[in-house]
Amino acid sequence: MDFNAAVFDLDGTIIDSNPIWEKLDRLILEEHNIICTDEFVHDLASMTYEEAAQALCKVGLNISCAELTSRLNEMAEYEYAHNIQLKDGVSEYLNLLKKESIKISLATASPEYLYRPVLKNNGIYDLFDAFSTTYEAGASKDSPAVFILASQKISVQPNDCIAFDDIPKALISAKNAGMYTVGVYDPYSVSNENILRKSADRFIKNFREMLI
Repeated sequence: MDFNAAVFDLDGTIIDSNPIWEKLDRLILEEHNIICTDEFVHDLASMTYEEAAQALCKVGLNISCAELTSRLNEMAEYEYAHNIQLKDGVSEYLNLLKKESIKISLATASPEYLYRPVLKNNGIYDLFDAFSTTYEAGASKDSPAVFILASQKISVQPNDCIAFDDIPKALISAKNAGMYTVGVYDPYSVSNENILRKSADRFIKNFREMLI
């Protein structure tokens, strides 16, 4: 392992949360009596709050990003505390990193009241050395800010970090911060797989590949 720290995205990268977001998006649409294709709702699940709000407005739902964020997070709290599981190989890989004294940092758009319960429920919260959100960083993952913050909190230079994410633009931002990047496959981002492969230094289908 020629790196001193690993920075992980949360949703779609280490936790299998996108099916839950699809479920919640469907409830939002049903509340407003809006009918959309399965493909639209499937794609919606992997979008950022800003992107989802824009997409929903295009199909007739008059909602701001702030309103959508508040409503979805309110609905998501229970799911994150009880139902969302880790993706394959995540626990084993995190424990390997800890055994090798590699610092572990989270860089996510999800607020603490979502990331804390899901990590605790899956028994990996205490493996992390630091937690950073895009809100703290003051910018979305279109910017390297949250990745830089994640490295600062563990006192490791970005070029000594490896970053894992399932979104191409986030991987580009992590690379711009100076990190080695790994794209992580998620079924909800399958349409972006070719872009994901090109955006990252390495691509994996699951974390068991990192154990080899």
